[in-house]
Amino acid sequence: MSEGETGTDSETRPKGIEALKQHVVSHKVEVSLWCTRLATIIFTFAYILPLFWNPASAYYRILLANAATSALRLHQRLPAMQISLQFLTQLFKEDSCHYLLYSVIFLYVSPNILVILPVFLFSTVHFASYSLTLLDLLGQNAWWGARLLISLVEFQSRSILRL
Repeated sequence: MSEGETGTDSETRPKGIEALKQHVVSHKVEVSLWCTRLATIIFTFAYILPLFWNPASAYYRILLANAATSALRLHQRLPAMQISLQFLTQLFKEDSCHYLLYSVIFLYVSPNILVILPVFLFSTVHFASYSLTLLDLLGQNAWWGARLLISLVEFQSRSILRL
């Protein structure tokens, strides 16, 4: 490749905040999933360290954020809703449906840390994975500290998901 080709390629591709804005507009559902996972993580810390919220309130917010994440994932994976046996079969085969039911069932139970532990770990792994994509849009050298933490989470993701 000549220098002219690489120069025009880097000029046409947006960088930094502009690239992030374009990505958010073109990938709304994925960014919404990232935001609901961030909410799950924040509310988990609020549950464990009750400085700003009532722990019971934070517990229910964790489960609601997880239910929203699961509903968005179902929206991504399933076709338009129909009242048919085939659709219901496909619905109940999806892991996201099971996670949604998990969240809804435990909304009616008294707060327990063992209920939110798998929700928190699952959200952390997927939040870290998509955060790396967003950091790549900002630039290769952007937020190196966050990249280090994300790489640690991704390195330990197999052992995290075994819990």
